[in-house]
Amino acid sequence: MRQDILDYLMEHKDTFVSGQKISEMFGISRTAVWKHIRVLKQRGYIIESYTKRGYCLRIAPELLRPETISPKLKTKYFGKKIVYYEKVDSTNTAAKKIADQGAEEGTIVVAEEQTGGRGRLSRSFLSPFAQGIWFSIILRPTFPPMEVSKMTLVAAVALTKALRKMGLIHCGIKWPNDILVHDRKIVGILTELNASVEKINYMVMGIGINTALTKKVLPRDLKKTVTSFAIENVPVHRSELLQEVLLQLEHYYTVAQEQGFAPVLEEWKMLSCMLGKDVEVSLTDHTFTGKAVDLDENGNLVVETANGLEKVLAGDVQVRSV
Repeated sequence: MRQDILDYLMEHKDTFVSGQKISEMFGISRTAVWKHIRVLKQRGYIIESYTKRGYCLRIAPELLRPETISPKLKTKYFGKKIVYYEKVDSTNTAAKKIADQGAEEGTIVVAEEQTGGRGRLSRSFLSPFAQGIWFSIILRPTFPPMEVSKMTLVAAVALTKALRKMGLIHCGIKWPNDILVHDRKIVGILTELNASVEKINYMVMGIGINTALTKKVLPRDLKKTVTSFAIENVPVHRSELLQEVLLQLEHYYTVAQEQGFAPVLEEWKMLSCMLGKDVEVSLTDHTFTGKAVDLDENGNLVVETANGLEKVLAGDVQVRSV
């Protein structure tokens, strides 16, 4: 019903339509109409409303519908099939369901809003309506399962390249795959795997990019650690950004498949905002400090400590304040 009301307002954009007419057209009360309008306003639609004049849609947020994304997509197969949701609990969860049913490689699941978005280490990921790009891509790589952890590094390189091309020239990678601008996170990546010992059946890579989030909507505990294109005062069209991200992802995925991970890991080093800095590493059983000095051939972070070099295979790494 809400979509029907929105479609009607879109057809009469910049024209006032009475609440009574909408009520009669769709067979609902005027109170119900008001409630639907309120939700649309919360989702970024600029709708003027006046007694006796009704409702007038002025500005509609850019949506990531397939018909918006597909025409200018320059990839060979990434994003050629798009599964679209207005709202979903998690695009990764939805992608795994269709991957189990045989969805082809490069299929993406995109949503305007996630109600249960997840990040690394079981953290929640804020994903409000049309204020970011929330999507997952299905991959069926040919390399062995032991190599899968490197794919998040591949994604980090691709995303950093895409964001810089779209105007965020100061973004860089924090190990293993967070993208930061001025030490604040703008991208999250979560990779999930379905595999046997010998073979990867499929990977689902979930990616969240903050575009229109403002400090006003951020929870207090995130205001100092999270940023967005809007907060950085860099205008961006979500459809163009998603098209560029898919193009870069396909390029670096192809490089990894055909040439191995070494070329991509070298690019990761050049794009890192962490190498050469003092860090604190939190593992499951202990914490240590040192200087991040390198990335090894397996994608592990190499940290120089007072006791020698330590390789970090997994854990939470933070740059230490000066």
